Amino acid sequence: MWWPAALAAALALALGVPALVASGTSASGTSSVAVPANDSPEAGFARDMATHHQQAVDLSFIVRDRTGDDATRTLAFDVINTQANQRGMMMGWLDQWGLPQHSTDKPMAWMRMNHDYQAHDGSLMPGMATNAQLAKLRSLSGRDAEVYYLQLMIEHHKGGVEMAQGYVDVARNDSEKRLAQSMVTAQSSEIQLMTDMLKERGAAPGVPAS
Repeated sequence: MWWPAALAAALALALGVPALVASGTSASGTSSVAVPANDSPEAGFARDMATHHQQAVDLSFIVRDRTGDDATRTLAFDVINTQANQRGMMMGWLDQWGLPQHSTDKPMAWMRMNHDYQAHDGSLMPGMATNAQLAKLRSLSGRDAEVYYLQLMIEHHKGGVEMAQGYVDVARNDSEKRLAQSMVTAQSSEIQLMTDMLKERGAAPGVPAS
């Protein structure tokens, strides 16, 4: 994994974990700390978005090594750094809350709405690429790799925006809500950027059927 637990926790502490836990004082005068429940939207979002982000990082590393195009490599570099950093924050929060980083719950169950998405071939949540699509990207190079990466990442970002907005709508922790809102804003902007990049390459959004 990208971030060892200790490093992730340290990063999260530096970037606002204290704001995510509400301190109080008990009747005996001792300090107490309230943390999100294991099945809370806060914990569920952190786990699921961390998983979603990891695949974006994986996709970006694949294309980075399969094209010399500066624009595509710059985009991939930005995705790797931004989403690995955010993933570290979310894993750090879970560590600070004393909650497991994985759950047996169905992905996105915390959104309290019925999702008919069926996990298949490694695609656990909306927008995530399948194992077959990852293998196909690894088999391509040059313009073909750029186009396929952009098509996969647009769908990936759409799924990420939906999930982040879903958390914003039910959030109870301001710091995590701000992170989720920043994802909605940034990834929506990148969807437009990637759409324009596809147009420059004579292609359009939409992942071709394998």
